[in-house]
Order: sequence, then structure tokens, then C-alpha cells
Amino acid sequence: MIPVCHLADLPAGESVRIDTAPPIAVFNADGELYAIDDTCTHQDASLSDGWLEGCLVECPLHAASFDLRTGAPTCLPARRAVRTHPVTIENGMIYVHHAAEEGTAA
Repeated sequence: MIPVCHLADLPAGESVRIDTAPPIAVFNADGELYAIDDTCTHQDASLSDGWLEGCLVECPLHAASFDLRTGAPTCLPARRAVRTHPVTIENGMIYVHHAAEEGTAA
């Protein structure tokens, strides 16, 4: 598990980037926490810099959109999904279960 930040430090509608390999973005979408690979699959852009609307994040570079629940693209130009990662909260701290760290894809 990778510690991200305290839950109180990630308000609804915000995101945080973790510098892992590859980088991971953690989003607070109206109180639900989601973690995905931070790099858009269309072109190298940070999704944590994108626009969050409900469970969708829009890439700031070419407006590709991804569903945070599944990682699936919801419109072009992205065609490939981003990898998702399980998130847990323990004692007020957000943790991401990094798939590469655990040897499995989420």
C-alpha cells in the first residue's frame, strides 16, 4: 500500500498525483475515492490536471474523458483504458494498492 494523504486534505472535486512508476492520480469524486494511472493513454498528459465531473475526468490536453470507476475512455481521442487501483482509508489516511507493487493488475 502506498500512503497518499489524509482524507481531510483531499476535498471533494480535487485530485492528487503520486509520483510512482507510473504516476497515479487519486480523485475525490463527491466523497468517493478513485485511483487511476495519471497519464492519458492518448498522449502524455497528467489526468490529475484534468477536469473532474462526477465519475469522469477529462484530459487537459485533447479532452479525452475517462470513467474513474473502470478506467475506460468515454470519448475520443482516447481508445485505451487507464489502469485503476484499489483505494482504502485507514485511520483517516488514504492508501492506494499499486497493482505493480502487488504483482496484479487492478
